[in-house]
Amino acid sequence: MPAAILGTKLGMTRWFMASGKNIPVTVIQAGPCHVTQVKTIESDGYAAVQLGFGEVNARNSTMPVIGHDAKAGVDPRRVHREVRCANDAESLAYTIGQVIDVSSLEGVKFVDVIGTSKGKGFQGGMVRHGFKGLCASHGTERKHRSPGSIGSHGTDRGHGAKIKKGKKMAGHMGDERVTVRSLDVIAIDPVKHLLVVKGAIPGASNGNLIIRAATRLYKPKARIQAGK
Repeated sequence: MPAAILGTKLGMTRWFMASGKNIPVTVIQAGPCHVTQVKTIESDGYAAVQLGFGEVNARNSTMPVIGHDAKAGVDPRRVHREVRCANDAESLAYTIGQVIDVSSLEGVKFVDVIGTSKGKGFQGGMVRHGFKGLCASHGTERKHRSPGSIGSHGTDRGHGAKIKKGKKMAGHMGDERVTVRSLDVIAIDPVKHLLVVKGAIPGASNGNLIIRAATRLYKPKARIQAGK
């Protein structure tokens, strides 16, 4: 299983490097997590490890979750997420009830952070897709922020006169899963379970995150990760 852990976003601040340069960073409460289930190809059709994170009162949880976590020997967890493994050997390397903390990311120089972006509600085409709107000259009457004609996309041959799927229009914006790749790991504090990464990450403060070792690196960062 690639190095991965669950956490929450605490907020952003600045970090002063040894050279005196200060950079924007995000502080993450990373773990501790418990292994609440181990899945194998034979029993479940795929190999994975399920992690539980965050304490929650039993009265605020549900009986299925309480029973599920009790099998792992832990109190009810607030968040459960799966991390896929390549094969059974990777998943079986973990045991139910095992504690995973931020020290599991020691030696990892770049991470991917997965979170839920801030919800923006219902937005028009100009905000949601960056449309410029209609002309602001004479003759345009109260239609300046209109997306314009969509009739030309109403004849999807063979599928009736519906608008084609994927047409950029007004609608719900944000509140979706977002992955930010290859963020620099600035510092790790195993005692306080803190992870500091360079730059911004998705979502609002206190939002749930999945942090994993970067799975796709450009050549310069790949050389750094390899220690070359």
